[in-house]
Amino acid sequence: MMQKLALYHEEMLQGEFNLKELNLLFTFQVNCPGCFIHGIPLVNRLYHEWSDRIGFLGLSTAFEDFGLNTRENTRRLIESAEIVGATKSFLAAKGISTYHQPIDFPIAMDATADHGFDFETAALAMCESIPNYKYWPLFEQQDLNKRIVDYLKSLDKISLTFTLNQLKGSPTIILFNRQFEILAHHFGHVSHEEMTSELEQFLSVTN
Repeated sequence: MMQKLALYHEEMLQGEFNLKELNLLFTFQVNCPGCFIHGIPLVNRLYHEWSDRIGFLGLSTAFEDFGLNTRENTRRLIESAEIVGATKSFLAAKGISTYHQPIDFPIAMDATADHGFDFETAALAMCESIPNYKYWPLFEQQDLNKRIVDYLKSLDKISLTFTLNQLKGSPTIILFNRQFEILAHHFGHVSHEEMTSELEQFLSVTN
């Protein structure tokens, strides 16, 4: 059984996401130099090459530095190429004051949990993504579920897509199908050649 992508987002900040047979989710933080050096240029290139056949969504998220990785700073990036935090410092050292690469793909902000969120269902989904979880003794399943619920409720802020999919960091690229089944997952730097090969492979299956 394939792991399902738990995709939550607030209103679109740029463009429109159209679910297709094959889709690419790109999660990034505005306070993440690597996202700007490698991730955004790669996804922008792939978007121009494949957007007629693949659904694209850039998701601005936060798992740290919540004061910088915000909707407002994401909107400033989109509208005026403004950069912040570690990204700004890194590019400033290279004589760059604003982001010089185009960002043409659709972008939304990762949704955050409030007190009314169903943490129990979310925790169960996280548990069920663990291989062989369903074969564990019931008391072990219940214990893990409770510990995850307690952990989620202890956090001051939760970016739902990032947290519920247990992502390792940013940038992250996830390929998924129309049923939201995860087909491939990449954390950190990945080459254009590797992504192109994967996209061709999965498109050949869906067509």
